[in-house]
Amino acid sequence: MLFGKRKRVVNRILIVEDEPLTAFDNEMMLGDAWTSESSRGDFGEDWPGYRWQMTQADWNSGAMTELTLEAPAGLIRVRAECRDGKVTQVAFRNVPAFAVHLDASIDVPTLGRVVVDVACGGMFYVIADAAPFGLRLTPDEGRDITRIGELIKAATQEQLPVVHPENPEIHDVTIAQLSGPPASLDNHRRNAVIVSTGKLDWERPATWTGAIDRSPCGTGTCAKMATLHARGRLGIGEPFRHEGILGTVFTGRLLEETTLGPYRAVVPELAGTAWITGFAQYVVDPQDPFPEGFTVGDIW
Repeated sequence: MLFGKRKRVVNRILIVEDEPLTAFDNEMMLGDAWTSESSRGDFGEDWPGYRWQMTQADWNSGAMTELTLEAPAGLIRVRAECRDGKVTQVAFRNVPAFAVHLDASIDVPTLGRVVVDVACGGMFYVIADAAPFGLRLTPDEGRDITRIGELIKAATQEQLPVVHPENPEIHDVTIAQLSGPPASLDNHRRNAVIVSTGKLDWERPATWTGAIDRSPCGTGTCAKMATLHARGRLGIGEPFRHEGILGTVFTGRLLEETTLGPYRAVVPELAGTAWITGFAQYVVDPQDPFPEGFTVGDIW
């Protein structure tokens, strides 16, 4: 699913659970690795998930329905509002989010010294302001956004190693996030999240690229809220409207404070909307010479 003609930026494996506490187990794959959570994917996968679970009466009644997803990062409690045969909004209570580094300075080849935050919202993010690079985080800047984001992520992985205090299998920065002011006064911040499409090689500039999340990114929004709270800029219960590169919005708020090992943490809630665009069935022909897919140079 990640290679060749089956390629997708984010893939989800949804497993119906026998456990009483969870409806589904879901495993996430990014372009170059497995990942611990993808919250914007939760919005998308819960649409068919709720249709599977709900009765027809619930589906049309405007009912608020709840289920629990099991992700490698932990249990994700989700609720959906349904009306007229559609899920109109999904909200979820995420695993605790926490900041590890605030205003850390790293050396990035070709960019120089860059000030970053590192925070976990289900997986580890490096977050940098877009303004020093002259970016407004608009779609026409995609090539520069991916190049800068991947360079910052690679440098952060080398200079600021991180490990989750309760789950050592969650370690190292996975994704870069560039942050800036919103385009709409209705929102609080704007971001662009860069997903790796392969391993960056400092000696090969052709590898300094990636893919951009079209949404404001769920776990990325939770990580950003954790850094804002750590700075005293986002209180418990305050709404936070986060705008993505296409202008779509996730709305978050912090439910409570907690601790994870040595870190002060917060429990975030996030709400958003997704749309089903199609249903597909993928198969492997026994005579296919590339049953595991393929990659070709710099083609994503």
